[in-house]
Amino acid sequence: MNNSQNVGRKKNRREFKRWFSIPVFLTIALVFSNSLSFAQNTNSPGALKKLSMEELMDQDVTIVTKTPEKLSQSPSAVQVITGEDIKRSGATSLPEALRLAPNLEVAQVNAQQWAISARGFNNTLANKLLVMIDGRSIYTPLDAGVFWDVQNVLLEDVDQIEVVSGPGGSLWGANAVNGVINIVTKSARDTQGLYVSGAGGSFLQDWGAVRYGGEITSNLFYRAYVQRFDHNGAELPGGTAATNSWDMTQGGFRSDYYPSDINTLTLQGDAYSGTEAGTTAATPVDGENVLGRWTRTLSEESDLSLQTYFDRTWRNVPGIFAEDLKTYDVDFQHRFPIGDRNNILWGAGYRLMQDEVKNGAVLAFLPPNFNMQLASAFVQDEIVLVPDRLKFTLGTKVEHNDFSGFEVEPSGRIAWTPDERQTVWAAISRAVRSPSRVDTDFFAPAAGPPFLLGGGTNFTSEKVIAYELGYRVRPTKKLSLSLAGFFNEYDDIRSVESSGGTFFIANGLHAQSWGLELSGEFQAADWWRLRGGYNYLNEKVWQKSGHVDINNAQGEGDDPQNQFSLQSIMDLPANFQFDATARYVDALPHPGVPGYFTFDLRLAWTCQRFEFSVVGQNLWDGQHAEFGAAATRQEIPRSIYGKVTCRF
Repeated sequence: MNNSQNVGRKKNRREFKRWFSIPVFLTIALVFSNSLSFAQNTNSPGALKKLSMEELMDQDVTIVTKTPEKLSQSPSAVQVITGEDIKRSGATSLPEALRLAPNLEVAQVNAQQWAISARGFNNTLANKLLVMIDGRSIYTPLDAGVFWDVQNVLLEDVDQIEVVSGPGGSLWGANAVNGVINIVTKSARDTQGLYVSGAGGSFLQDWGAVRYGGEITSNLFYRAYVQRFDHNGAELPGGTAATNSWDMTQGGFRSDYYPSDINTLTLQGDAYSGTEAGTTAATPVDGENVLGRWTRTLSEESDLSLQTYFDRTWRNVPGIFAEDLKTYDVDFQHRFPIGDRNNILWGAGYRLMQDEVKNGAVLAFLPPNFNMQLASAFVQDEIVLVPDRLKFTLGTKVEHNDFSGFEVEPSGRIAWTPDERQTVWAAISRAVRSPSRVDTDFFAPAAGPPFLLGGGTNFTSEKVIAYELGYRVRPTKKLSLSLAGFFNEYDDIRSVESSGGTFFIANGLHAQSWGLELSGEFQAADWWRLRGGYNYLNEKVWQKSGHVDINNAQGEGDDPQNQFSLQSIMDLPANFQFDATARYVDALPHPGVPGYFTFDLRLAWTCQRFEFSVVGQNLWDGQHAEFGAAATRQEIPRSIYGKVTCRF
C-alpha cells in the first residue's frame, strides 16, 4: 500500500468522523420487597408486557430450523436475548450483551479484544462459532473467526439475539461447529421518531448516538443513525494503564417496504471508522456493508427469500500486516409442504471473498492476494410423525471451498412435544471448520525461504460428530427451564508441529468434550424477573498417533469447567428500575487464568420522554483478568458510567 493510499484513507476517516462526529439479588429483594407490593400499578402496561413469561416463551426464533417456531417448542439448546434484556443489563457493546446468553463463553482480553465461543475451544482466534448480523456473516477467512472490535451494532436497534449452542452446519454451513449466533435488528417500522442518547464514565470514556426514523408512505419506512465512542484502555496487573484505548464512529440506515401483504423488501447498511491504540503505534480500522433482502409469503406453510450483501473491512496493524477484505454474497431459500406430513426447506448460496494482505517484515500471508469462493446448497425435510406431538427433521448442507473442496454436513433431529409445556429432543450432527488463511498461507520470515514457520499446505477441515439430548419445560406460567446434555468427538484439530527445524500447521489433534447446559427464566412477581443459567464442560484434547504438537495439545481452547450467570430485572415504584447481573467463571487451565466472580448494577429513572441511568460494571473487585498468557495478561477494571436518553 503506497503513501498516497494511506493519506487518502486518513483523509476519509477524518471526513467520516466529522460527519458522524446471587446473594446479591436475594439481599436486594428482601430490602425492597415490602415497598414493591404495589409496583405493578405504577408501571406502564407496555413495560410489563415486555416482561411477561408467556410472551417471552411464545416469541418466534428462526435460527434453529430457518423457519419461525416458538421458543418454548424449539428442539435445540437455543437462548434468546431480547432488546429489553440488553437495555436492562447496562451492556455497552455487542460482546457485553452476549454475556447474557448462559450457553456462551465470553472473555474480555483487553479494552478492544474478546474471546467468544460455545462448548469449548475458546481463544482470541476462536473459529468454531458462526456469527451473523441480520443474516450477514461477519466471519473473516483470515483466521475463520470474528473481529469483535468492529462489530458495533447500535444496541437500541437490536430486536433479539438468537444463540444456538451445538452444530448448525446442515443449515448454516462451515464454522457452525459449536454454535450459531444471529443478531436480529428491529424493522424500520418499529423505530419511528427521534432517539438521542449520551453516556460517559471511567472505562467507557464517552458515547453518543442519534437515530431518526420516519415513513415516506404508509408502507415505506426508514431510519438512519450515527454513534461514536471513546474507550479507555484496560489495566496491567499492577494497576498501570495498558495502551489499548480506542475510538469508533459508525453510521447506518435501514428501510423496509411492504408493497403488499405477502412481500417485504429490506435495504440496510453501515459504515464505520476508528483507531485502536497499541504498544508501538495505533491501528486504524474502517469498513462498510450493504444488504438487501426480499421475502415473499406464499401461504402459512410456504415462503421464499432472496438475500444479497456486500461487506468490506480494512485494518492496518503497523509492522505486522494490513488487510482489505471484500465479500460478495447471495443466498436463496424456499420452504414448501409436500402433503400433510413433509415440510421441505431448501436453498443455495454463493460467496466471493477478495482478500488483499500487505505483509509486514516478520510475518506473511502467501500469496498476499487471494480470491476465495464458497458455493453451497442445502435441503431439510421436517417429517410430522404424530401431528402436534412428534416430528423428525433430516437435512444436510453441501459446500465447496478453495481449501478442502467438497464438505458434507448432515444432521438428524427428533422432537417430542407431549403437551404445549414440554419438549424433548435428541440430535446427531456432523459439522466442519473449513481451513482459513492462517492455517494454510501463514509464513515466517516474510522475506522468503527458508521459512521458520510454514503454512499447512495439506491442512484439511476440522470435524466434529455431535450428540445432544435436551428437555425444555414450563412447569408453571411463571417458570421456564431448559436442560441440554451433549457429547462431541472432534478429529483433525489444528496442531503446530516441527520437522527439520521448520514449524508447520497440521491436523494432529483429536478431542472429546461433554457437558450440561441449564438455563431458566422466572417471573418472581409482576415487577421482578430473573433469568440465568449454569454450564459444565469437560474437555480433553490429545495428540494423534504420529503427531507431536509443540503446545502439547494445550493451544486449541482455554475453557472454564463451570460457569454461572444470573440477571435480575426489577420495576420499582415512581418509574424507577433496578437491575443487576452477576456471573462466576471458573479458572482457565491454560495458561492458568484464575476464576472470578463479579456483578453489574443499573439504576434508572424515567421522566416522560427522558431516561436517566447509572451503571456500575465489574463491581466485586478493583480489577480482574479474564483471558491471556501471564506475560501479556491485562485486567478489566471496576467502572461506572452515567447515561441520558431522550425519545420523541
